[in-house]
Amino acid sequence: MSADLSPVIAATTQWLLRSYPGTGGALDAALAEAQASQAVMVAAWLRYPTVTDAGLVALVGPGGSARLDWLTGSDAAAADETDAGWRTWVDEVVASWAAALLTAPSLARDAVAALATTDHTAGLAFDFRRLTDPGERDRRAAALLRHPDLLDALAGLHRDSLVRLLHGEPVDEEARSGAG
Repeated sequence: MSADLSPVIAATTQWLLRSYPGTGGALDAALAEAQASQAVMVAAWLRYPTVTDAGLVALVGPGGSARLDWLTGSDAAAADETDAGWRTWVDEVVASWAAALLTAPSLARDAVAALATTDHTAGLAFDFRRLTDPGERDRRAAALLRHPDLLDALAGLHRDSLVRLLHGEPVDEEARSGAG
């Protein structure tokens, strides 16, 4: 069921990794990618909890990375044409929620627990330990991705709507649509 969200998950993960790159070698890069991917997957599944939601975002697209690029000071205008294509699949709210999850393991644990209410985990078991209980090696590999000060502006964009969602409160349409 999650396959419908794979372009959003892949693009948003790629955006996070390019915006907050690892500084180590190949193993560190792989560990950082695993953590970013887990955070984005959890965020995407919560943002688009049903098969219908996933189908709709696949049909209309998530909005792209323009505002996020501006927020982080990225020069997306200098990117080549192949770079521009995947950036259209970046979801601002998913990126913001993923940043919040990466910087707050307790929030990540609550988010993973909330996945049980989505269509994406029906009958399946997932292991999100790199996100919810990162070891020292994980933290070093993703130092920029997990740095609360560096990710605060990104996480702060939509953190409140994530917290409301996890507490069973209504999420306003502005946060639902990604406008802000």
